[in-house]
Amino acid sequence: MNQQAVSGSGLDQKAKRLKLRSRPWAATLILIGGLIALALGIAISVSFGAADIKLSVVWTAVFHFNPDITEHQIIRELRLPRVLGGVMVGASLAVAGAIMQGMTRNPLADSGLMGINSGAGFALAVCFAFFPGLPFMYLILYSFVGAGAGAGIVYGVGSLAKGGLTPARLVLAGAALSALLSALSEGIALYFRIGQDLAFWYAGGLAGTKWFQLQIMSPWVIAAILGAIALSRSITMLSLGEDIAKGLGQRTGLVKLAGTLIVLILAGASVAVVGAVGFVGLIIPHLTRYLVGVDYRWIIPCSAVLGALLVVGGDLTARMINPPHETPVGAIIALIGVPFFLYLARKERREL
Repeated sequence: MNQQAVSGSGLDQKAKRLKLRSRPWAATLILIGGLIALALGIAISVSFGAADIKLSVVWTAVFHFNPDITEHQIIRELRLPRVLGGVMVGASLAVAGAIMQGMTRNPLADSGLMGINSGAGFALAVCFAFFPGLPFMYLILYSFVGAGAGAGIVYGVGSLAKGGLTPARLVLAGAALSALLSALSEGIALYFRIGQDLAFWYAGGLAGTKWFQLQIMSPWVIAAILGAIALSRSITMLSLGEDIAKGLGQRTGLVKLAGTLIVLILAGASVAVVGAVGFVGLIIPHLTRYLVGVDYRWIIPCSAVLGALLVVGGDLTARMINPPHETPVGAIIALIGVPFFLYLARKERREL
């Protein structure tokens, strides 16, 4: 009884510290301010391009569309799906990274570093080579399978080492598998002459996003993000440690399974639409935890908003660097992500 009482008091103290380290007011400001900034970013991004269009025309094209006006067609058929695709991809990758970091307590966890993106990309290469003309719905499903296979191999290889899984081993296994799958994908592209089809996914860009892709992608993404929000309290407990989560009554195995499925859906759908955009899921969760604390009930929705802002802003920057030519948005975000990754890798004391 005494041990149980001590254990219970220890858990209560953990819960109290968790409350003290959460900042709901900051999260509320981020959600409100972030959504306003996102709306402005969408408007600016839609108006900017090879043909600059006034914001008043953008408003008219969205709410009073006239198919006979060329500018309205440019906005509705090219720019709107591109920007909305960036919103969904940014939110998806950021939420996936937050879930991975919370469940594994690994500050380096990210779908791009854990082999998930490369697995989905390899699945796409196989589809282009052996099943040309496959409908986009099936491409998304194969991306889910490839993402799951990539994650499974990385965790399997990392577990074989003495001492079990560590953040460094997971990253090394992920980097090795990503290099292998990228090489195999390039080999397939050369042999089957599909390099042009895969070039878009290698670079990571939003230029080719179409409405039908968003129609297929959006139900998966919305359902997965809602599932992540529903799971957020359990992920907060897991982030404190598996023993503590079990002591608080969490079914940790079920939570990890549900979280993994959500990550695979978010990462697989994103790669199927825009390709290899890395580091969003690494940067945004760390920034969000710094701003709002360690409660994932706030981290996940705030990560979705900030991730969407990062990708929309990165895409706008990519179009401004060398107009009318475009720089891949994946390269722009990598300029921020690589130094941030090196900083985390060198940091000795990590706190999730």
